[in-house]
Amino acid sequence: MMETTLAGPAARTRDEREALKLEKRLCRQVGQAIADFNMIEAGDRVMVCLSGGKDSYGLLDVLMKLRARAPVPFELVAVNLDQKQPGFPAEVLPDYLRELGIEHHIETQDTYSIVKAKIPEGKTTCSLCSRLRRGILYSVARRLRCNKIALGHHRDDMLQTFFLNMFFGGKLKGMPAKLASDNGEFIVIRPLAYVPEKDLVRWAEHRRFPIIPCNLCGSQENLQRQVVGDMLRDWEKKHPGRIENMFTALQNVVPSHLMDGNLHDFRNLKATGVADEQGDKAFDEETFPEPVGRPFGGVPLVGA
Repeated sequence: MMETTLAGPAARTRDEREALKLEKRLCRQVGQAIADFNMIEAGDRVMVCLSGGKDSYGLLDVLMKLRARAPVPFELVAVNLDQKQPGFPAEVLPDYLRELGIEHHIETQDTYSIVKAKIPEGKTTCSLCSRLRRGILYSVARRLRCNKIALGHHRDDMLQTFFLNMFFGGKLKGMPAKLASDNGEFIVIRPLAYVPEKDLVRWAEHRRFPIIPCNLCGSQENLQRQVVGDMLRDWEKKHPGRIENMFTALQNVVPSHLMDGNLHDFRNLKATGVADEQGDKAFDEETFPEPVGRPFGGVPLVGA
């Protein structure tokens, strides 16, 4: 595995300087997300789920860098679930993790055969595959005595999930940076919450991660998530900055200006005679001030 060993400023090439800037930015973004959501605390034992894709490789890489200089001690355990997909190179991840010198565990469970047997040809396999993986990973976390589970979802995944829920699920619901597991036993964290996918692509290329493609779900065409992802990428090309504004919106929710009676008591709302900055603007010209919030935790997306 290639390590990032950059010489002094005068000797660095342009590519090396760009890689160093990217490394600093990734560490800042992940560190800020961890701090903002209190993801990792002293004494935590964090199971890092490693799929063999660019996102989980990047997650493990950055967490190892941050652990080396963290003000509090915590442990990392890299875990891969070998789902027995045909052609899966079973030796790649163990070899990579041994070279890293990190504690790791490879869990072998033939979920591939279960999914293929249960899901008709041409139907989406993601839902069943996800449920099976989740149950297995909870069991592994319990055996390994981990209290936190780190997943490699990034900023773009979170926005895609928000629009998927809105378009197809009828809910304003996203993918949180931190939550309790379904069974209430673990805390699930997403330290890449502030990281754009394009930076993970660049980092994977620089680090030459041994990427392992998923032949179960990644090969399915016309998935709703792919369609939404294409939509977001098209928006970003045509309207630079729109992605940042949308992500900021996830951190600036105004329940009184939506329509969920469980979040705001519309039924018992009374006039108070007191001016309200957040009050009715129905007759105002439609203008949009600069977003209020901390997009990506206030961490710049460009530059050093």
